[in-house]
Amino acid sequence: MNQSRERSNHREQFRSAVYSDNPQALASVLIQVTNVAPTKSLPEPQPPRDDASSSSSLEDNFGNEWGSVLKFWLDTMEFALAGYAVRAYETQAQLHAAFNQLFGSSPGNWLVPSLHAVCKSTHRLAKAADKEVGKADHAKLQSAVTLLQESFSRTFNDRKEYNNPDAPLNGVDGSKKAGVLAVVNELFVIYFFLNTLRLCKNLVRPVEARKLHDSGSMSELVTYKYYTGRLALFEDQYAEAEQNLEFAFNNCYKEALRNKRVILRYLIPVKLYRGRLPSTALLEKYGLTEYAPLSDSMRKGDLRTFTDTLERFQDVSIRQGTYLLLEKCKTVCYRNLFKRIHYATGKTQIPLSMVVNGVFRGVLDMTAMDLDQVECILANLIYRGFVRGYLSHTKRVLVLSKRDPFPVTTVIAK
Repeated sequence: MNQSRERSNHREQFRSAVYSDNPQALASVLIQVTNVAPTKSLPEPQPPRDDASSSSSLEDNFGNEWGSVLKFWLDTMEFALAGYAVRAYETQAQLHAAFNQLFGSSPGNWLVPSLHAVCKSTHRLAKAADKEVGKADHAKLQSAVTLLQESFSRTFNDRKEYNNPDAPLNGVDGSKKAGVLAVVNELFVIYFFLNTLRLCKNLVRPVEARKLHDSGSMSELVTYKYYTGRLALFEDQYAEAEQNLEFAFNNCYKEALRNKRVILRYLIPVKLYRGRLPSTALLEKYGLTEYAPLSDSMRKGDLRTFTDTLERFQDVSIRQGTYLLLEKCKTVCYRNLFKRIHYATGKTQIPLSMVVNGVFRGVLDMTAMDLDQVECILANLIYRGFVRGYLSHTKRVLVLSKRDPFPVTTVIAK
């Protein structure tokens, strides 16, 4: 009896949201299904069939699509509240498919917030279902991708032009492209989780070709720039990565310290590689003090400390995908070491034996570094533009340019 009364209350809540003129009202109702509390001890619920009047008023006014969405939503709510994530996801997937159809045939763009809520609910329930199943193949999340991709198509392929991002949502002539960025961001989250980054380009190319990546709420823009910044980082496009991640950091809500910290975990390695070292105050504020010895050792050219620190945080940096970039920062460390030698000696001709046997041996990361290794490192620095000069192989001497022998790293790092 209580289950039937609760279902009736949910039905009335849904109906009121549909009839309201507030686009956010229905979205707030649809997002409720994400609250899944596993309770395996309960008997599996069997949602009652709707009686003849369960969705008749919705069907009479809006067509059969609303009746289907209502039924699947009620079923999903019951399974979710009972703690059955797999069954909840299965009915949510049916809801999502029905809502995609409804969204595509609806006038205007007043259902955009509701589509976002449905996409978010499908994503969360898919992860909960995979956790309940206990397998590592993420089968439910993989199937959720297809539903979200269809949602992306429904928004992106709307024929109405999206010229005014500040225009209020309406059910007459609003463009459904207003919903593109939020759906793309939800897909980004899934793609990064599943490590299928190659699929991100299928979203980035059409969105940026239509200039839709500049239209949206600030939270949507911050999320988009964060993921495209990470994508650029993995593709070795460091200038673009820095630009996007810096936008995300500067425009992230100032009180969202956790989000800012997550952004900095990728922004700081990019800046280190490009020769822009973070301040101690910044690292302490966001609890990222592990970067302090890396930054300090790069500034001093202290290769031993740099290598020891990188090894200490190797597992963490590998998990977040920044280890290879931090490893590349060793090149900057080498550059600053030779710059330090140049300033200490005041010479433009530096014997390589000074590096191997001199006072700077203590900051090297290899106790048995020989002349050939030093010459190889210098040849690479000269080739990449970190050092201006040439090597005399016969005399084992580095001959530095008299004019700006160590160009600014931010100029030469690409």
